[in-house]
Amino acid sequence: MKDPRDIIKRPVITERSTEYMNDLKYVFEVDIRANKTEIKQAVESIFGVKVKNVNTLRVPGKLKRYGRYSGYTPEWKKAFVTLTADSKPLQFFESV
Repeated sequence: MKDPRDIIKRPVITERSTEYMNDLKYVFEVDIRANKTEIKQAVESIFGVKVKNVNTLRVPGKLKRYGRYSGYTPEWKKAFVTLTADSKPLQFFESV
């Protein structure tokens, strides 16, 4: 069993993801090899909430150039986690 903190890397905080938080949907950057059940168990164990649904997508790397040198940014995986209606909302910003 993988450690839950190795599966969930960080929350993705954007304008769209903060709008999703009103509907108890949260966006996380996760390990690229993690599947939906591992992500669900990791979120439930770290935050102590009940997860209703998990949707994932892989974000492909982009081509970047620096002068005559070119390369790709790394590919990463994004997980949209929906909590049940009776779960408490997650607090990322306690001081705001």
